[in-house]
Amino acid sequence: MSTEPAARRRAPRSDAQANRERLLAAAAAEIKTRGNHVPMAEIADRAGVGVGTLYRHFPTREHLLAALTARAFALALEHARSAAGTDGPAADGVEKFFAATIERRDELVLPLHGGPSDLDDEARRLQAEIRAVLGTLLRRGQADGSIRADVTPGDIIITAAQLAQPLATVGDWDHQARRQARIYLAGLRPPGAETRPAP
Repeated sequence: MSTEPAARRRAPRSDAQANRERLLAAAAAEIKTRGNHVPMAEIADRAGVGVGTLYRHFPTREHLLAALTARAFALALEHARSAAGTDGPAADGVEKFFAATIERRDELVLPLHGGPSDLDDEARRLQAEIRAVLGTLLRRGQADGSIRADVTPGDIIITAAQLAQPLATVGDWDHQARRQARIYLAGLRPPGAETRPAP
């Protein structure tokens, strides 16, 4: 039985996890600005690790892209759950989901953003759970009168993906995305429903 302190035995695992997160953050930033074919060595350099460390975590570009997609879906699921837990009209929860998507857009590498469309089992599970959580939120909104009856989870997901993808010719994308979200949210409400003025 090892007498090495537990904290020291855990350190390599902690370092490895930190390296993995740095690599994913660097890859997300590079891919969002330069596309899926950015050199792997440049991702490693941005993360501050050697290319060998990158390949130990992600043996191929496909492994890296799959991990980025699962990470993005996990983040979107976190946002959906937070939105579904919002008090008050369900439309406020959709607004919260859009706001979180815009705020964390640089971390989202999804099929609608040019990420891999051939999803693995984990990504498909996360994707299905996002749709289920948003479906629950929408049904609540259709019951409380804050969301039209014809709105689907797919509508919300597609709009969120668009809000998270800046247009190259538009300055201050966050401001523009929030404006577009407000316009879209007004359209989600049934005719005659109260619409709050824009801030």
